[in-house]
Amino acid sequence: MRLWSLHPRYLDPKGLVALWREGLLAQAVLAGRTRGYRNHPQLIRFREAPDPAGAVAAYLVVVQEEAVRRGYRFDAGRLGPASGETRLAVTEGQLEYEWRHLEAKFALRAPEWLRGLGPVDSPEPHPMFRRMPGPVAAWEAAKAPCRSD
Repeated sequence: MRLWSLHPRYLDPKGLVALWREGLLAQAVLAGRTRGYRNHPQLIRFREAPDPAGAVAAYLVVVQEEAVRRGYRFDAGRLGPASGETRLAVTEGQLEYEWRHLEAKFALRAPEWLRGLGPVDSPEPHPMFRRMPGPVAAWEAAKAPCRSD
């Protein structure tokens, strides 16, 4: 499960569809409708919101809007009640980590999509996130880069 802190406009079609599915799964987990993925690290920041299920629904509203903008039909009826005032923090380090992760995915899966994005010096966060200084999030399952010394 990957609930990107990055704006969904950066995602290629496959990535946007995957985000929608994974976001709906996260919504089900936080609403107590499924037992799987309850301890997934991607859910930690949503659990810290006053209304976790509403926060994921608000997150998904933006994903659905991006899908509509592209001419896709993501069913907004699948969304729970969104918590409109939810703003979560995301660190510069986390955004940079996710951007590098996404670039690596696109280099293999969709190099033409990556080229079409053009240069991105400072990736824009998903609108529900407020950018702040700091390192990669503690919940991120980041691995140290491999070295071939």
